[in-house]
Amino acid sequence: MRNHVVIVTGGAAGIGGAITTELASRGAHVLAVDLDAEAGQAIAATDPDRIAFMEGDISKEDVAREAVKMAVDRFGKLTGLVNNAHASRQKPLLDHTAEDWALSFDTGFRGTLNFMKAAHPELLKTKGAIVNFGSGAALNGQPNQAAYAAAKEAIRGLSRVAANEWAEDGIRVNIVCPLALTEGVVKWKEDHPDQYDEVAAKVPLGRLGDPQKDVAPVVAFLLGDDSRYMTGQTVMADGGGTMLR
Repeated sequence: MRNHVVIVTGGAAGIGGAITTELASRGAHVLAVDLDAEAGQAIAATDPDRIAFMEGDISKEDVAREAVKMAVDRFGKLTGLVNNAHASRQKPLLDHTAEDWALSFDTGFRGTLNFMKAAHPELLKTKGAIVNFGSGAALNGQPNQAAYAAAKEAIRGLSRVAANEWAEDGIRVNIVCPLALTEGVVKWKEDHPDQYDEVAAKVPLGRLGDPQKDVAPVVAFLLGDDSRYMTGQTVMADGGGTMLR
């Protein structure tokens, strides 16, 4: 990933944090954009030459534009974008409020759209790549995930359109659907071990993935030259839990 400059939304912790550190370890320069200033400053301090942090709400268009400007000003160009950030609430479909729908679509779908639009002019210059995030919860219609699932499928639809429209610009757009043992999932595992075991048992590889070892390398692959002939694809980094046809 040398000579790559990548923006990672939600890049201070969880899967986003793993992506940030993995890309930096492979030689990329990374701008992590996140609401969590403490976590963002901490991850930037681990490799200040390669990791920069910007605090911001990705649902705001001006934040996306500012992030692109900061990445280019700091590192000279932009070659990649990872739209990882997404906040949502879990509850039955009929219990979802207007605020629940807005939270998921503003941070998930609209945040992804904001950064794609803001990054396009710079990615056009470098023939760069975008990695957006879908979810097996959306593909399989997981209960209590209506707003999250709907926003994730909207992101997949948006990504396919962009893959077609921006192919002539040399910009590739792919989607990753991860299943990983993040800090939040670890807490859920501790609180509900039987439910965790049930979910893990349905994964052919028998476990939830490690964000650093199992998900971040897939994202690095989709940003790099080894995937130069891939666009518009949904890649499942989930241990085989969902096998697309």
